[in-house]
Amino acid sequence: MQSGTLYYHFSSKEEIFNFLVEEGMKLLKNSIEIKIQKCETTKDKIRAVILIQVKAVIKYRSVLSIIFSQIYGNEARNKICIDKVSEYIDVVKNIIDEGVKKGEVKKCNSTFLAYTIFSLTSTIMMYTNKEDYDISEIYRECETSIFGDIF
Repeated sequence: MQSGTLYYHFSSKEEIFNFLVEEGMKLLKNSIEIKIQKCETTKDKIRAVILIQVKAVIKYRSVLSIIFSQIYGNEARNKICIDKVSEYIDVVKNIIDEGVKKGEVKKCNSTFLAYTIFSLTSTIMMYTNKEDYDISEIYRECETSIFGDIF
């Protein structure tokens, strides 16, 4: 697509950025909401979250790296990224809260745990820059790190 065609749909670079952030995080959030509907237990739901995040970080590396690079700061762009990530974190937090209510998850700070899951799986982006990684190994490592504390 040529830049002229792109600007037919968007009026500025900032509008393109906002669209990428909004759609990228919406895709991640929607993927999780769809996948967890099929899960019986909180543990299965959190497993689904981890797997979806691992796959998303690898598949959508370029979009997510833009979002991650803009999370810190006080500019309008930073606030948009923070808001969209926070909306996603709320989805994961709600899964954890539901698990605590059901007695399937130890009582914990669900917001902190949701951010921890997000942070852990997001840092995979740096690890997968290497050519010799195995997605199932990455998933197992994340699962072991996260499940050791909550179940």
